[in-house]
Amino acid sequence: MSNKVQIFDTTLRDGEQAPGFSMNVDEKIKLAHHLQKLNVDVIEAGFPIASEGDFEAVSEIAKTLKGPEIAGLARANKKDIARAWEALKYSQKGRIHVFIATSEIHMRHKLRMEPEEVLERAVKSVEFARGFTDNVEFSAEDATRSDPDFLAEIFTEVVKAGAKIINIPDTVGYTTPDEFTKLVRYLKEKISKVKDVLISVHCHNDLGLAVANTIAGIKAGARQVECTINGIGERAGNASLEEIVMILNIRKDVVDCYTDVDPKRIYPTSRTLSLITGIPVQPNKAIIGRNAFAHEAGIHQDGVLKEETTYEIIKPEDIGLSSSTLVLGKHSGRHALKTRLKTLGYEFSDDELNRIFKKFKQLADKKKEVYDEDLEVLVAEESLREYKKYRLDSVNFASGSNMIPVATIQIKIDGKPFEEVGCGDGPVDAVYNAIEKIVKGKCKLTRFIISAITSGSDALGEVTVHIEEEGLSSIGRGTNTDIVVASAEAFINALNRLDVKKKMTQKKEFNL
Repeated sequence: MSNKVQIFDTTLRDGEQAPGFSMNVDEKIKLAHHLQKLNVDVIEAGFPIASEGDFEAVSEIAKTLKGPEIAGLARANKKDIARAWEALKYSQKGRIHVFIATSEIHMRHKLRMEPEEVLERAVKSVEFARGFTDNVEFSAEDATRSDPDFLAEIFTEVVKAGAKIINIPDTVGYTTPDEFTKLVRYLKEKISKVKDVLISVHCHNDLGLAVANTIAGIKAGARQVECTINGIGERAGNASLEEIVMILNIRKDVVDCYTDVDPKRIYPTSRTLSLITGIPVQPNKAIIGRNAFAHEAGIHQDGVLKEETTYEIIKPEDIGLSSSTLVLGKHSGRHALKTRLKTLGYEFSDDELNRIFKKFKQLADKKKEVYDEDLEVLVAEESLREYKKYRLDSVNFASGSNMIPVATIQIKIDGKPFEEVGCGDGPVDAVYNAIEKIVKGKCKLTRFIISAITSGSDALGEVTVHIEEEGLSSIGRGTNTDIVVASAEAFINALNRLDVKKKMTQKKEFNL
């Protein structure tokens, strides 16, 4: 048995289905390029039948990306499968990923089908998919709550029908490592009597065991794992790609397997996802959380200063996180900026670099010190340039303990200038009231988050806002040394994203 474990990244499909993580086509393509650089084996780019936006994203990714296999999800019916292949046909390595539920609770209450009907549907769907490609994966939804004998039967039959990969999903995060080990071994033994196929596992984190169950699956013989960047996904999320990869890197004494993922691309990819979605990683998140390499306790600090390995089993540089503090200043040139950005994992065209350099110089004039985190903000701003229905031209405000806060806002909408004055309970409220007067929207602000990107009184402030309008939600982010201006930028960014959503067919969401 090979010791290579394939990384099947489903950030763009299962991860994107989580509330607040929805991405448009351009955002999906941008993240797909980061996954390509990360060197994952398979990118599940979306669910083509779900919406025109998903179809377009899968199609564009299939056309443009070289290297990873591109997968599209399809329910076990001809319409889904044909639509999936229509999007995937441009890929050098297109994979149709067919699924149907196999647990009694799903078959009875969701599908309203008998096991015999499910078996027949699964086999016919795989046979139909094989008419397009020999690269077909079959998943038994809610496998860990299914009857093992029925699973063995349905897997055996779909393998006979031509399935190349068999996936065992813990769809609701129900199983435990010991149970999962036993199930994977049993199914692998049964299936191998028919044909030696690739066994895959897909674990959710409802009980906090997604990564542990995934590692158990690998030890039991699985050689593909389905996971997401930052562990995002339905409900409590999926197994975290970065955790799985680093476990296999660090604990070869326990799991003698490897992946082809480039660990130094982990942090840039994680950060890109957070910047696209506007949802930060929790500080204590393993591997990529802000506190993952922070030491405050005196005993820990003393130990790390004497020998890093006393309290650090992973070096920050191993995952692409810079250990340097001050990076660049106002006297730094374009070449120095380009080199530093490349070290952080970012490469840009000359035009993109020129725009970032101009903003870098403006920031360097405001701040005494420019940190890597500041550079990442500039990168994020460049990545969000495409949202341009609304453009913020200027923000002016006055506020104090003995006056009513007032703000004057200048905005361009489709190139046409507008100006409005607003009052409020504070300068941010005044700014938002002025913007709402201009856009004449009915959106509701549901969440407002402020955080400092770096330390110091001159730190960049990052504002993330969540807005809702007529059943659609959007996330926006803004950064500035002035938190009121950052708040305005975040609101405008959210409005632009909402405008994009309004133009897309509302997507139906599915579990796997």
